[in-house]
Amino acid sequence: MHATEHSVRLEQISQERFIQAPIEAVYDYVTQPDRWHEWHPTSLSADTGITGSLPVGTRFTEIIDLLGIRVPMSYRVQIARRPSEFKTVFTSLAVDGCIHYCLRAHQGGTLFKRVLTYET
Repeated sequence: MHATEHSVRLEQISQERFIQAPIEAVYDYVTQPDRWHEWHPTSLSADTGITGSLPVGTRFTEIIDLLGIRVPMSYRVQIARRPSEFKTVFTSLAVDGCIHYCLRAHQGGTLFKRVLTYET
């Protein structure tokens, strides 16, 4: 490897949960980044500038806890298909990537899949 080259490592973390709530209610809740801190351990706060579920193209910021360090993140919503899919791309000094939510109605509730893809 030459001094000008660098290796990019792509990582993916996928989590799936069953939530006992209607798919529309789950979508509306998880697509409000200013509420992520209520259910996601690394999210400290987010500022979207609007209330409710975010539409495509919306830009927002979030502060996350990355191994004890407060890291500011910048996001842009890429996909917002209520009630089944939401994707946002992010960038920061430490990490770039995307968060992709896929929701499916299942047995009176919702199967919620969250896929985080990132590179350092």
